[in-house]
Amino acid sequence: MPVVDVKNLEGKTVGKLDLADDVFAAEVNPHLLHEAVRHHLAGVRAGTHKTKDKSEVSGSGKKLWRQKGTGRARIGSIRSPLWRHGGTVHGPEPRSYAYALPKKMILGALRSALTTKLSQQKLTIVDGWQLESHKTKAFRAALDKLDDQAKTILLVETGDNVNLARASRNIAGLTLVEPSRLGPYDLMRHDRLMLSREAAMRLSGALSAAKSENGSAQAAPSAELTPQAAKAAAKPKRSAKTATRAAKKPATKKSAPKPKAKKE
Repeated sequence: MPVVDVKNLEGKTVGKLDLADDVFAAEVNPHLLHEAVRHHLAGVRAGTHKTKDKSEVSGSGKKLWRQKGTGRARIGSIRSPLWRHGGTVHGPEPRSYAYALPKKMILGALRSALTTKLSQQKLTIVDGWQLESHKTKAFRAALDKLDDQAKTILLVETGDNVNLARASRNIAGLTLVEPSRLGPYDLMRHDRLMLSREAAMRLSGALSAAKSENGSAQAAPSAELTPQAAKAAAKPKRSAKTATRAAKKPATKKSAPKPKAKKE
């Protein structure tokens, strides 16, 4: 189980924190990281490309000359794709490039990215982001005490911290996200990852594969019952409405078989 130092805003170590093995010390899968990045970039792609077809370009719809007798090729419109300034055939149209990726693949890529940050010593656990004011200058000084070499920083904090949100939005290369919105692309895009103690504990609990299953097992039939009684007890009981309808329904009488006619 990896153990990480917990620091305060002064850059001093104030404690230790145990992280989950299957989240921060998992096996790194480069294929999952690649697929997660492709999935994110495809989702944010605009897809606004568009060309005009024959019905959308400007131009008259009048037939330029008669069909036969001129010796020239027949033509019906000046907006023909064969002509200059004509329409485009089978051109691109606006569409979405987003596609679905299995949730297990995204979670696996997130574990691989967190493990990579910890193995590269680019993970910092902060005791808390209790800022006295929303001024950017004081917050920038606190970040320099934690790490003054990182060019891009990803902050992960839980809850609504107004001073932190206002102080961090004016710093270039710094992004503030919640643990529920953390993605593999954000982790790979930023050089330094800074987690609050609460955010690190929440990620360890949410991404851990070893979770207790609260499944209620059905009671097995008693051994004293006979096989016929156990089979009858296992059948679902009919509701009151179904039983009432069955009682009101008249019983159908079976007609007696007709005697066969004798052949003469």
